[in-house]
Formats: sequence, C-alpha cells, structure tokens
Amino acid sequence: MKKAELLKGATKAHVLLVKCATMLQSPLLLAMRLWWGWSFFQTGKGKLLNHADTAEFFKGLGIPLPGLNAWVAGSAECFGGLFLLAGFASRLTAIPLSITMIVAYLTADNEALKNIFSEPDKFTSATPFLFLLTAMLVLAFGPGTFSVDRLLARKFSPPPKEHANGRWRD
Repeated sequence: MKKAELLKGATKAHVLLVKCATMLQSPLLLAMRLWWGWSFFQTGKGKLLNHADTAEFFKGLGIPLPGLNAWVAGSAECFGGLFLLAGFASRLTAIPLSITMIVAYLTADNEALKNIFSEPDKFTSATPFLFLLTAMLVLAFGPGTFSVDRLLARKFSPPPKEHANGRWRD
C-alpha cells in the first residue's frame, strides 16, 4: 500500500471518528444535565428546607453572613438544577452553580483544593468536583440539542442570509 493511499484511508477514518463522536455530544450533555441537574436540585432543596442547619454549617466553615449565604447557595443549586434539567438559560445558570462549587472547595473541601497537584485524587473525589465539572462543561459547550435553549434559539434566531452565489452565511 502506498503512503498516499494509507494517508487517505487514515484521513477518512479520522473524519468518520469525528462525525460519530460529534453525534455523542448532545446525548452526553443531556445525560450530564439530567443527572447533575437533579442532584443540584436535591442538594439545593435540602439546604432551603433545612435552612437553620445549613446556616449553622456555613457558620462553622467561617462563611460570612451564613444565613443569607445558605439562602443564596440553596437557591442557586435548587433553581439552577431545575434550569439545567430543562436546558433553560443553561450557560447563564452554569455561572452561579460554578461559583457555588468553587466556594464549596474554598471552604468545606479546602484541603482537597490545596493539595490539587500533590494529591489529585483527593481533589477529584471531593463532593464539589463532578458538580463543578458539569457546570463548567455546560458553560463551555452549552446544553446540547435536547434543551429548551435550543428550541428558543430555533424560534427566535434570525434566519441565515443567502450569499449571491447561493451559499448560506450567518
């Protein structure tokens, strides 16, 4: 087999791999949004329904204004989780969720954060890790095809304009 044929075959295989992997993006984002959106909702609801205990826990961690911050964190997680589930205002929602998880690392899991490079397993096994990872993935990639955001974009985005040569442009 000649080099050119081998290179052409490898290029075709790579293009096929990229197409197949790209088809997995939206289902993966949907699965992550559903699982972690529900998890955010449950933890946030728990904070809101047990506000006094949450505020006391926050006070023990040295978080200023623990009562207020218990409401803020609980609301961000509870309602942000519902928004993630639906894929509504997903990128915007991912910001307060990410901030909440970063605060969780800075306070409740500070040792894991301090040892991120010397003991990375401690960092990745800490409770906030998968919550933060999901929020950051949604922030970076959006909610995917199966989302309210996508439906709204289809409904309200202007149609693409056509070039003189018949090709579409944004």
